[in-house]
Amino acid sequence: MRKEIIYTLSGLYRDDFRVTGYRFGKGEKCCCIIGSLRGDEIQQLYMCGQLVRVLAHLEKKGDFAHDREVLVIPSLNSFSTNIGRRFWCLDNTDINRMFPGDPNGETTQRIAAGVLEEIRQYQYGVQFASFYIPGVFVPHVRMMKTCKENTSLANLFGLPYVVLRTPTAMDKSTLNYNWQFSGTAAFSVYTNATETIDENTAEQGISAVLRFLSRMGIIKYKCHGGYMGTIIDEDDMMTVKSDCAGIYREVCHIGDEVHKGDVLARVIHPYEGTVEGEITAPMDGIIFFSHKKPLVTQDAPVFKMIKRLHK
Repeated sequence: MRKEIIYTLSGLYRDDFRVTGYRFGKGEKCCCIIGSLRGDEIQQLYMCGQLVRVLAHLEKKGDFAHDREVLVIPSLNSFSTNIGRRFWCLDNTDINRMFPGDPNGETTQRIAAGVLEEIRQYQYGVQFASFYIPGVFVPHVRMMKTCKENTSLANLFGLPYVVLRTPTAMDKSTLNYNWQFSGTAAFSVYTNATETIDENTAEQGISAVLRFLSRMGIIKYKCHGGYMGTIIDEDDMMTVKSDCAGIYREVCHIGDEVHKGDVLARVIHPYEGTVEGEITAPMDGIIFFSHKKPLVTQDAPVFKMIKRLHK
């Protein structure tokens, strides 16, 4: 294992900002794994740290291919993590909306450009990602539809679902999208926590990456075969919104199979304790994403459902 500074940004009044990376093996630049881009992505940071620990052990045992290199970057935004902020601590910008970046631009644009210049050299890229809407997912691999995506490679992670997303204007400034256009086969791995640590799905995410590295011949690692992932298009999912605002009480959970009309959650009047409204399933299907905050606003997306494939 070789610990290196991948990118440095000079500080005027405080210590320099540094992006730290851990290299394993030597030779062809095969895979780069990135953790938190936002200061509150604690689950993603934790998974990268655990991955560094496992890869260091495998390298010490001689279980790396002799001509393959893996790079792990646990965080691109340690400043914000240190003070408990989600976005860049000085101007509240989101690094994951600044790619491909600009070496002469604003601070987060320079960080994005400097890091992308290093990681675009790798054949495969994995990001432990979080969603822009607070909530939890069934663990899955996500790819942007750029005509460069490869669902067969995505299935090697062995997670239950492979999700394809049609890029919006907002997505075109993300790491995943620009990584793919730089020539890297890029994948985003989602688990069901961000600001907290969920051990079960963290282990699923770590195992998925190790499974992928093993199946690509980069490491020797015995693991459970995982799933033959179902490929779904995000455009085919149904978004369920809340009709009213109040205290949110979930009834059904991610992974549950529900039927049309089933109560998914209830919204409680915060002063009077009465049920303001019930959120029901609009169709038969599986809950893929669910809201997790204790409060909900009117018209907020609270569930995403996969249409039932078989009746």
